[in-house]
Amino acid sequence: MAHDSGSRSFDLKAMLRDERFWKIAFQVITLLVVLLLLSFFLGNLNRNLIQQGRAFGFSFLRNPAGFSIGESLIQYRPNDPYWRALMVGLGNTLTLVVGGIVLTTLLGVVAGVASFSKNWLLQKLSRVYVGLVQNIPLLLQLFFWYFAIFGALPNPANQIGILGLAFLNNRGVYIPWASSALLAILGIAATVGAAIAALFLWRWRTKIRIETGVGGQAQSIALAVVALAWLAIITLGMNWTVPEGVEGGGVTGGLRLSREYVASLTALVFYTSAFVAEIVRAGIQSVSKGQWEAARTLGLNAGMVMRLVVFPQALRVIIPPMNSQYMNLTKNSSLAFAIAFPEIYSIATTTYNQTGRPVEVFVVMMATYLTLCLLITVVMNQFNRSVQFKER
Repeated sequence: MAHDSGSRSFDLKAMLRDERFWKIAFQVITLLVVLLLLSFFLGNLNRNLIQQGRAFGFSFLRNPAGFSIGESLIQYRPNDPYWRALMVGLGNTLTLVVGGIVLTTLLGVVAGVASFSKNWLLQKLSRVYVGLVQNIPLLLQLFFWYFAIFGALPNPANQIGILGLAFLNNRGVYIPWASSALLAILGIAATVGAAIAALFLWRWRTKIRIETGVGGQAQSIALAVVALAWLAIITLGMNWTVPEGVEGGGVTGGLRLSREYVASLTALVFYTSAFVAEIVRAGIQSVSKGQWEAARTLGLNAGMVMRLVVFPQALRVIIPPMNSQYMNLTKNSSLAFAIAFPEIYSIATTTYNQTGRPVEVFVVMMATYLTLCLLITVVMNQFNRSVQFKER
């Protein structure tokens, strides 16, 4: 018995001296403290709601909203329930986020690569753009684009036509578009599918060329077929309608992008692209000079050096911080409510003002933005894995 007691005492002392024990104990204690605090706040919230004669719940979302919404991707009427109004807001937010991510990527990469240009004017313009836009608050830029740029456009009676294909006035921008929503969705799906197929074929072609030093003709032909098929679908399959000016002012046909949407999208794209440009510049600078020199030794021109050697290697540094910028763009889209664009924050604000349910509505908003950011993270993590070096 004395031996057993001494053994237990020795084990306890050893456990207390074990660093792993204290690491686990610290995590358990932290988790308990967080749970206790969460329980206290939720209990306090429930008691306050009971004192006000209310119970926490989302049944109010089935009540008629009773307000109209200026823009909607789905059919909506004022007597539709609140949950449908919030879905309209979510759809409008998605149009801002998806369009913003695509345009931000293009502009940010161009501005970042331009900072290495040997053209003095182009290089200086890139640096001025980044330095200027990064240091002005996004909300101020939003008002600038809404009031000073798009608000200064002529009225519909004196609208600006662009080659008979598009029109600009102080109510918005009118562009050619598919004749129906179904054709538009099919066109977008075809574009996404063609981009994925082209990326796969391009990587396959590059892999074959690296491993064998020759070949890749079959993949090149497949790439051309994909491009031609996409072009045929976009030009012939979408039954485009072109906007036409009306005598006396106004436009019929095509797609109208409201002034609020265009100003919000432009501000988000210009603001976020300035940060993306710096990320791209840092990624390119991370590639060693030996890689640049080796590529030039092979006889590649400046464009091919950047496209085939430097930029693919820079992606390993560029992609992780790009994820943060895409999430920032998603969260910053809520500022569009300041110029009355009906995104989800704007509609949620109207909802809790009418229903007196701020807690539940804020839970819905937080869950929405959290879900969107998590989806972006999942996609970017997958993309990041695909460009990392793989150990053999």
